Amino acid sequence: MAALVIGIATIIVIVLRTRLDAFVALLVAALVTGFVAGAPVTDVLESITNGFGTTLGSIGIVIGLGVGLGKILEVSGGADALARAFVRALGRGREPWAMGTTGAVVSIPVFCDSGFVIMNPLARSIARVKRAGYVTLALSLGCGMTLTHHLVPPTPGPLGVAGILEADLGALVLAGLVFAVVLLPVVIGYARWIGPKLEKDLDPEVREAVYGSVTAGTAGTGGAATGGAEAGTAAAGEGRDPAYDPAAALGEPPAGAKPHRIRAGLASLPLLVPLLLIVANTVVTAVDKNAQGDLAGEDYTPSAVAGVLAFVGSPVVALLIGIVLAVYVLLPRWTTRSQVGGWLSEAAASAGLIILITGAGGALGQVLRDTGVGDELAEAISSWSLPGVLVPFLIASLVRVAQGSGTVAMITAASVTAPLVAGLGISPLLAALACCAGSMVFSYFNDSYFWVVTRFTGLDGVAALRGWSGITTAVWLGSLPLLLIASTLL
Repeated sequence: MAALVIGIATIIVIVLRTRLDAFVALLVAALVTGFVAGAPVTDVLESITNGFGTTLGSIGIVIGLGVGLGKILEVSGGADALARAFVRALGRGREPWAMGTTGAVVSIPVFCDSGFVIMNPLARSIARVKRAGYVTLALSLGCGMTLTHHLVPPTPGPLGVAGILEADLGALVLAGLVFAVVLLPVVIGYARWIGPKLEKDLDPEVREAVYGSVTAGTAGTGGAATGGAEAGTAAAGEGRDPAYDPAAALGEPPAGAKPHRIRAGLASLPLLVPLLLIVANTVVTAVDKNAQGDLAGEDYTPSAVAGVLAFVGSPVVALLIGIVLAVYVLLPRWTTRSQVGGWLSEAAASAGLIILITGAGGALGQVLRDTGVGDELAEAISSWSLPGVLVPFLIASLVRVAQGSGTVAMITAASVTAPLVAGLGISPLLAALACCAGSMVFSYFNDSYFWVVTRFTGLDGVAALRGWSGITTAVWLGSLPLLLIASTLL
């Protein structure tokens, strides 16, 4: 128990009090945990390398492909097209729902930070026409992204959790989507309640940027404000900041080529096809096992259809299909190989640290298994009156508050929980959901996404805490009864 406490404390101290990052913190914590538990040095090092390699062997490729897919959606303008389609579909008066839903969909393949930057001009355009409601729209957008970023693969954090806990990825996609859909009204309700109260606290420069160009009498009419037809289309849900071009990275088309435009249906293909393949694999395999009377899968031989889906529905192949679709369907013909290579290189660079953190989390989990720390913790927790599902949930929550990163929090919780799943009497899927949900709590100063949302929204100090920290805590609280209900079903 002392080894576990000191190990987690090591992560917190290194991340908060030194210039080292979470990757180093997790590796040092694995070493410290092994040493305090009394394991030989060679055994600790072997556990670290085995845990690191095993985890990345199952999930590292998928993280890299998922981030690459998100980058192509971003530079092609596909993510922006999806956003505008959702706004049009939901109509006037439902703009917060449109922004929250948009955020939730876009954030499945795109990191929250870049996704919010991409979509925030749309929120500003809508607020400029309405002459009100920017804070509500920005919070709805930002927290909609938080839901799927924390709950739905192929976002890297949930992918890492699934790999560490050996949870079925397709089942986690389905369960995470259900959680996100049920929690979205919490996002919209809180944003609508707190947004109007915080409008007076907007930074003057942001207020001028959002509302300063609107002339009297144009709000909600679809008429032109300063900037002409751009504001009129915003009223219909199509507006965007005139200084913002989501596909600027593509460059100017060659002479004679048509301007590059992406329709929402086309933009959704690279996202929907992999998700549908992964989910179809899970469903068909379960049905096939049931038909054979071999639910445990001990002597399972897949049927022809199940075998094909097991291949194309594996996360690696499904995301390979998605990224090929993105490159050849979303990008214009004049895009060069060097451009695509550059974007994928940028994506790989951004994914690199996430992959390393995921592997280090797996290393810590392996040390906990091999040293018996996990078994000891399971015995201690089993003597408490806590439902088993609350253990990973609370671990993720404490780590999130301590060091800020939701990804690190859920991966750390998964690493600690992995040896305990059987003793806690919960399924790997339920444990994964608990890790992911617990990591949403109270985003504040030590979370990089806190600064992205509050700076772009123009909130500071107490207003930022009431708005952004409050809404992330609201969805965290909302997930708790969902987990308790899920614990009776999964």
